[in-house]
Amino acid sequence: MSEAPQPTTAAEKQSNARVLPALILAMLSFSVVQTAVVPILPSLAKELDVSGSNITWLMTANLLSAAVLTPLLGRFGDLRGRKPMLLISLAGLVAGSALAVSTHSFSWLIVARVLQGAGGGVMPLAISIVRDELPKQKVTGGVAAISASMGVGSGLGLVATGLLLEHWNYKSIFWMGLAFGLLAVALVAFRVPSDPVTDKDGGADPLGALTLAGWLSALLVAVSQGNHWGWTSTKTLGLFAVAAVVALIWGIIETKVSHPLVDLKMMSRPAVAFTNLAGLLIGFGMYGSFMVISNFAQTPEKLAHYGFTATVLHAGVMLLPSAIGSMVAAPVGALLIARRGPRLPLVLGGVLGAVAMAYLALRHSHEGDIYTASAIFGLGIGLAFAAMPAFINGAVPVEQSGIANGMNSVLRTVGGAIGTAVMTAILTGDTMKLPIKIPVLLPTLDAYKHAFWTTAIVCIVAGAVPFLIRTVKPAATPLGGSAPQDSSAELAKTDA
Repeated sequence: MSEAPQPTTAAEKQSNARVLPALILAMLSFSVVQTAVVPILPSLAKELDVSGSNITWLMTANLLSAAVLTPLLGRFGDLRGRKPMLLISLAGLVAGSALAVSTHSFSWLIVARVLQGAGGGVMPLAISIVRDELPKQKVTGGVAAISASMGVGSGLGLVATGLLLEHWNYKSIFWMGLAFGLLAVALVAFRVPSDPVTDKDGGADPLGALTLAGWLSALLVAVSQGNHWGWTSTKTLGLFAVAAVVALIWGIIETKVSHPLVDLKMMSRPAVAFTNLAGLLIGFGMYGSFMVISNFAQTPEKLAHYGFTATVLHAGVMLLPSAIGSMVAAPVGALLIARRGPRLPLVLGGVLGAVAMAYLALRHSHEGDIYTASAIFGLGIGLAFAAMPAFINGAVPVEQSGIANGMNSVLRTVGGAIGTAVMTAILTGDTMKLPIKIPVLLPTLDAYKHAFWTTAIVCIVAGAVPFLIRTVKPAATPLGGSAPQDSSAELAKTDA
């Protein structure tokens, strides 16, 4: 009997080495664009002559768009090919950045942020491409690198924003997004091979897509605007009710149609359901902590007797260690996943996030405290982000990996929206009475301490969630047989 051919040739390995950098850059492009506007929202309100409550729509619109489009692009990637959908996702990011550069209208800027939200599809599509294209032994590291890039890009975006504003105006931030997006499109177009469609028998689910968009939209608008409208207002409670009813209708539709957008049986598997819960909590911690730390650093010390009177750039630099920590976490997470499975890095991610926030609640009087906590938190976020796709890919078939990772990404986004809303409520609920009038009310130091402790508690709960997932040993390869084609056993050893 002749020897079986090697699954990956030297030419294929060389091609694979070209694929991963393109996918990482695509992920960095979206994460940089998504968070770059966070520290400049107050200055944008003055520049565009809109109220402080209305300017938050620049984040709400982007989060909403990403939450709706991410699972849709992930599913269409499963059905029609990952590369075309990835290019469409990046094209939305580029179009949004180009529109933002060309307009001075607040309304059109919101439209631009909606278009940029299409970039949310990059993560699930990139993870699916890695699973398809890289050699089996490289998949774990590749997935970890792409997922951890979300934390890296978020931190770099905050620093880049401050640096650009030191020399140019706010338009330079959108020019940065445009340049990143165009480079990512070029690399993906020329370096990522066309992939075979993995679910040729699948079909579209337009009603499922419409109802998914409906309940996500109602939920995110209610969460993001609750502080402004009031949590017991008719608008807020009405939207929560609409979200609940439409979500119920969506669930019924998905159990009845022959080709559902989201397979709810797949989503209810412990490895998927509990990983999504962890994603929601980690998203809460990441977005909430970035906002709180940035605001704390920029607080005028002479007035509040805390904070560091930092510029936007200085505040971004204080958060730079989080990006470095996430970068370090990618290879560390891949190594831990390969040796111990994804539970340990996900647990460590939650624990390290909790340690960082508890540290800030106790020690916050020196800049070194911010740098230290930021580095620890970034390492934790990177480990958690690396582990979540490994859990999911180990529990779902290849043809459902796009939608499964897409829904995990959506729940991180929802968690982020909830986190920023809760942090805002905590900070605005306890403000200082100052002898002079200033444009913005300053939270008390106790308010910041409560915010830090709240984030710490959420992170420690996220670290406990993986213990609800039962891990099992991978099936042994039969003597003389070949390894299975699906690489999920290498990614995660989980109960499906």
